[in-house]
Formats: sequence, C-alpha cells, structure tokens
Amino acid sequence: MTPSIVLLDYGAGNLRSVAKAFEHEGSAVTLTSDPAVARAADRLVLPGQGHFGQCMTRLQESGLADAVREFIAAERPFLGVCVGMQLIYDGSEEAPEVAGLGLIPGTVKRLRTDLPLPHVGWNSVEFVRAAESDPVLAGVAGPRPRFFYHVHSYGVLEADGEHVLGRCTYDDAFASIVRRENVWGIQFHPEKSQEDGLRILGNFARL
Repeated sequence: MTPSIVLLDYGAGNLRSVAKAFEHEGSAVTLTSDPAVARAADRLVLPGQGHFGQCMTRLQESGLADAVREFIAAERPFLGVCVGMQLIYDGSEEAPEVAGLGLIPGTVKRLRTDLPLPHVGWNSVEFVRAAESDPVLAGVAGPRPRFFYHVHSYGVLEADGEHVLGRCTYDDAFASIVRRENVWGIQFHPEKSQEDGLRILGNFARL
C-alpha cells in the first residue's frame, strides 16, 4: 500500500491541485494545519506560493516549522515545492530579516536576468549525474533534459552546489531540483508539469 501523504496547510498555496496530483498517482492525501498530524506523517509535503517572508512567518506562527524539523530528524521523506523548496534554505533576499528552515545551507536570491520576471512557463531541466540514481527521479532523470512548468522570481543560484540534482537556465542558471538526505526540493510545479511531474510525485509517495 502506498504510504499516506500529508500536505501542510498554512495558507500559502493551492493545495487542492497538489493533492489531486498525488491522488492521481494512487496516494491517500491529508491536508493539515495541525503540527501533531505533521509529526506523525509517513510522507510530508510543504507547498508554497507567494512571498518568502509571509510564508515562513505563517509556518512559524502555526507551529508547523518545528514540526517539520522534528519530522526530518526522524528521517522520513520530506518534499518542498516551489516556495516550499525555498523555505528549506537558510533565508532569502526577498525577506532578509526572516530566517528559513535551514535544512540546506544557502540563500535564495532574485534571478539575475534582463528577461521578464516572474519566470513563467515551461523550461528545460538538465540533470546532474547523481540524479539518475535518485529514487524520486526514477524514470525521469537521464542524459536528456526534461521540461517542467516554473513560476518564480527567486531561486537557488548555486546551480552547481553539492545538493543540486537538476538545474534550469533563465539567462542565469538556478537549482530546480535539490536533495539533502531525506529532504527533497523542487522549484517547478509538478502538478502542472504533466507526465514527468506526476511521476516525480508518485516516486516520492512510494519511497
């Protein structure tokens, strides 16, 4: 049986579309704002849309930030999506006064480009060699880039960092998929990325 998925509901994202994507892959999904439910989850997902500072403040005030840290310390699989990926870093230029979760070292920065921001639409993600053996990217990662749907103005610009599994370019390169131990982060919207996005969510659910 596929383990249950818990989506954190802290007022910062369109949870139903992400939930439906997991359900499409055969997962039972629970939406919660209860830290106790989050701590007890089999698989925990942190979605996010909007401003880094507002999202992180809501996460802290709800008690979910501490629940996330305790969940990860228990070595169970965790996934941050879009701004949820950004929140797993130390902080962001978007809100320099607000600390992130600090699960992966580094600072999220505004994309360095003369192109329009936010970066909206399909863009190709190039995988690093380690991605081909990553279970969340099974059937997706390979020598050829794949296209995913991005919507963001900020990102992790250390695109060659040790935790990066996939990188994307919008004038400058940024990390689109990262991993540190039992923590994964994806900058794009998997629920909007058709077959490959759904496969990533299914792989995560079946870890």
